[in-house]
Amino acid sequence: MAVTWVSGDACGQAADDLAEATDAAFHQHADSEILLSFPGLGPLLAARVLAEIGDDRTRFAEARALKSYAGSAPITRASGKKRFVGRRFVKNYRLMNAGFLWAFSALQASPGANARYRRRREHGDWHNAAQRHLLNRFLGQLHHCLQTRQHFDERGAFAPLLQASA
Repeated sequence: MAVTWVSGDACGQAADDLAEATDAAFHQHADSEILLSFPGLGPLLAARVLAEIGDDRTRFAEARALKSYAGSAPITRASGKKRFVGRRFVKNYRLMNAGFLWAFSALQASPGANARYRRRREHGDWHNAAQRHLLNRFLGQLHHCLQTRQHFDERGAFAPLLQASA
């Protein structure tokens, strides 16, 4: 079996070509404008999120189903005397990874997202937990925007936090 070595320039060019093709294909999708209206989502990351959730509007009947699929919603186990709230281990890891990138980049792009993240951190959440809560919020808003065919509204999404920081 012969091994073919590819130079770094060829790999870089192939990656650039794939990014351009993904960008062009994503902009042809009907939901691209809605996804790009969210802070922190560029064309490649939005295409990745769309690829993981799919474009079937009936796939997730409510936002809670999308959040559970992504793994951002907490799981609660309760008996008569004990209650446990923890993170999900069964989830779509690719969507969760894209979601963490989304939440992290939204901290710079959205004052409301940054305020929500900071508030969670002040209440004792670690970085990952605060990001997961932010992603959970974004996924609920994404579900709403895709169902109603609306663009993301910063003021509507983070109104109490933006008013408190002003």
